[in-house]
Amino acid sequence: MPQGQTVNEEKYREILEGLRKRVHRVRPEIADTWMLYQKFPSHTAISVKEYLTKKDIPVAPQPPYSPDLSPCDFFLLPKLKFHLKGRHFGTVDNMQKVVSHQLRALPHEEFQRCYREWEQLLRRYAASQRNCFEGDNVELWFTC
Repeated sequence: MPQGQTVNEEKYREILEGLRKRVHRVRPEIADTWMLYQKFPSHTAISVKEYLTKKDIPVAPQPPYSPDLSPCDFFLLPKLKFHLKGRHFGTVDNMQKVVSHQLRALPHEEFQRCYREWEQLLRRYAASQRNCFEGDNVELWFTC
């Protein structure tokens, strides 16, 4: 998104349509099995839900009080923080270049392992009948 622009429900539907088309074009082998993960309640506008239903795009479950189920929270952000902490970038452009470089440097295998573990965590959440849980194997949440 251009700097300063806000994503409203109409813009979000456009983004989703672009994503759906790209998945079908670039990754046809998963086109019928991929699942969308939406972290924020703002992604649940009625028109967005209607669009996802109409296009048969399943949405991964998200418990209301567990932001740490997001791969960004338990995988990407800690890795980025490790490399970026204490540095000054001068400009937003410089910061974007460094962050992009760090993201590209992450091995594909780490992403694959992270998403396998995330899938297990989502299955565990679904098996708990979408109740919050703590204690049992919590280290699974942070092993990526």
